[in-house]
Amino acid sequence: MPRQPAKSKPAKNSESASRGQGGELQQQAGGTHPVLTTQQGIAVPDNQNSLRSTPRGPTLLEDFILREKITHFDHERIPERVVHARGSGAHGFFELTHSLAEHTTAKVLSEKGLRVPVFCRFSTVAGGAGSVDTPRDVRGFAVKFYTPEGNWDLVGNNIPVFFIQDAMKFPDLVHAVKMEPDRAFPQAASAHDTFWDFISLMPESMHMVMWIMSDRTIPRSLRMIEGFGVHSFRLVNAQGKSTFVKFHWRPVLGLQSTVWDEAVKLQAADNDFHRRDLFESISAGNFPAWDLAVQLFSEEEADAFDFDHLDATKLVPEELVPLQVIGRMTLDRWPDNFFAETEQVAFCPANVPPGIDFSNDPLLQGRLFSYLDTQLSRLGSANFTQIPINAPQCPFAHNQRDGHMQMQRPKGRVAYEPSSLQADSPRASAATGMRHFAEAPDDGVKGRVRAESFADHFSQARMFFQSQGHIEQAHMASALVFELSKVETPAVREAVVGQLQHIDKGLAERVAKGLGMAKLPAPPPAAQPAKEMPVSPALRLIDRMKPTLAGRCIGLLVADGSNAESIAKIRKAVEAAGATLKVVAPKIQVQLSDGSTLAADGQLAGTPSVLFDAVASVIPLEQGSLLSHEAAAVDWFRDAFGHLKAIAACKGTRQILSAGGIEPDAGVFTPDQIAEFLKAAQTRQWVREPKLRSLA
Repeated sequence: MPRQPAKSKPAKNSESASRGQGGELQQQAGGTHPVLTTQQGIAVPDNQNSLRSTPRGPTLLEDFILREKITHFDHERIPERVVHARGSGAHGFFELTHSLAEHTTAKVLSEKGLRVPVFCRFSTVAGGAGSVDTPRDVRGFAVKFYTPEGNWDLVGNNIPVFFIQDAMKFPDLVHAVKMEPDRAFPQAASAHDTFWDFISLMPESMHMVMWIMSDRTIPRSLRMIEGFGVHSFRLVNAQGKSTFVKFHWRPVLGLQSTVWDEAVKLQAADNDFHRRDLFESISAGNFPAWDLAVQLFSEEEADAFDFDHLDATKLVPEELVPLQVIGRMTLDRWPDNFFAETEQVAFCPANVPPGIDFSNDPLLQGRLFSYLDTQLSRLGSANFTQIPINAPQCPFAHNQRDGHMQMQRPKGRVAYEPSSLQADSPRASAATGMRHFAEAPDDGVKGRVRAESFADHFSQARMFFQSQGHIEQAHMASALVFELSKVETPAVREAVVGQLQHIDKGLAERVAKGLGMAKLPAPPPAAQPAKEMPVSPALRLIDRMKPTLAGRCIGLLVADGSNAESIAKIRKAVEAAGATLKVVAPKIQVQLSDGSTLAADGQLAGTPSVLFDAVASVIPLEQGSLLSHEAAAVDWFRDAFGHLKAIAACKGTRQILSAGGIEPDAGVFTPDQIAEFLKAAQTRQWVREPKLRSLA
């Protein structure tokens, strides 16, 4: 049966004319599929859009279809998180350095110098709790602020946009990317039919696809990723005036990613690579830190954008609304117990202090319901807020009582409000309580509608791709070829390449060529053609890497007889540059040239070069001759060279390079050229890449 891709058209203020993608798919199927119903057997009229008061208005609680769908989804797995199951977290603090008192009453954002405790959890999305750290995947970036006015959960990702516009589609997205249910594989991977089938039928996802095919989704370290709140929120000041805000976390160490072959080999070298890296850096006192920046814009400014900021598949370019740094988060303490803290921490975007409010972003509106519901399933009780990691660290009082796992002992006879029987019973406070922005309703009628302003699916996807340098564009094209080469259904591959033509025809041609297609498939109709937008250099990764070795790790290969003086010189220089040196050797302990014994940090066969940002070696000639016949040693340098890393190789080491077929280039130095080596180690040797591998 031929596939019927869904077309996305602008929504109208008429429910019958605005079924969206799902409605059209049902019509195109010609009645060959059974009618989709709720679990009660009620026919679903639109599986693409949640029920809103107006096309750009808030989602309505009466949408029983949305609530049933998300409730069932939230309860699909116990007790592991359905998504973001594989996570690592740490304690720390946030300090405000620039007050936003003009825009908000929230103390955490208005009282300059205020320092509040935080707990931050990073995660992958697709894999289970037992999956590995380093697959190509989005990274969750969730921060719980224990503010003086209650907990604030800023729950986002390392990418500023998302796959879908409406929370109604979230269960479908996750079902598509998770293991295929009939075979239970692949684990933690998007390179399979169901994911790309879904993507090919959801053109709104194409902007996010550009991001996940970029190097952003194969980070070198959790300490070197950005974080985004994704949605527009509102800040509300003392006069009730609202300002839209988008939140950004910027790593102090700068951005850094791996190359694809390196990311694949890291999965074998160390399943816990990112978790171990975070643990070791905090343990060593090299506390990771992020600056919190905001984009602020008014309702009038938002109306002038040529895109809808309430659409989670869109970003606000920094060139349009610059970022303002307002504070810094530092993580300085590892959890005492992984399960009690990292596993049991419960985030919810609905947790905001007075002065922060929500926008009508339909994806955010669904999340406000979903997170609380899923915590009830995962943690087994409405009293999950009493778990220490989730409890507020400010005074609190409420009338919630009893329930499974009640650990508090409320006193008194009153558990209701208002009351006159107990002088210290809690009361609502109009003066200090949460005050929502008094938003005037949009014109329009209630219905399962999507605003016409949400219909442009390709302009920002094109902007993102065209903003990248040629190296990053090649990586994205190659990632698409890799992913689609794992798809078994030709029609799905063709449909995705068809969608790519709306973004950039050159990209589509590169991917089609990499897949061996004889010709470009016809692009499907687009709801709106892509507009040309100014490129945004701020969206690049390689160009924005900081010229620093801070937070990086250098591997040094030694053997019996290695020169002790040279090792000491390299160690001193590496540590002076802010990096860590780890010694690798064929044996755990080696005898150096001065008769001393050196304990290695890792044994050669179990400590491959993928674990390091650059490698050096100081070994005698005779050891070089022996190791040139040792596969682990040859692979150690061959991988480092192939992963574009700087290498410092002595004369003995050059024999290993020769055995690996490595022709030294400008990124290969002698140990005496330590300053030049460390400068080159600040980045990758990108000019080397075209000589080593074919990119799309």
